[in-house]
Amino acid sequence: QVQLVESGGGSVQAGGSLRLSCAVSRRTLSSDVMGWFRQALGKEREFVAGINWNRVRTYGNSVKGRFTISRDNANNTVYLQMNSLNFEDTAVYYCAADTDRSRSYFVSREVRDYDYWGQGTQVTVSS
Repeated sequence: QVQLVESGGGSVQAGGSLRLSCAVSRRTLSSDVMGWFRQALGKEREFVAGINWNRVRTYGNSVKGRFTISRDNANNTVYLQMNSLNFEDTAVYYCAADTDRSRSYFVSREVRDYDYWGQGTQVTVSS
């Protein structure tokens, strides 16, 4: 079983920054693909960023150049650094793990490919 616990959410003004953390309760984190998704009120959950064991990173189009995903396998933690935040970034942010070893070289953007999820952390950006 894998447990994911997000932290670091909060309220920030447009143009500001936040850093989200995801603590993973599993020693095999190094082989998993880790992702961040978000869900705004009334919208579907969307892919934000993902990183595989080899630190290959993939980003959603709306966050490219502003967000950075990273992972610290020694401390079982995944981070999402969010800069230049705007109102459209307001959402609940979820950390997720894709533990399917057949996809370990590929960062999926699909919600269905991630089998473990955190409880989410709210990010609110005010204009």
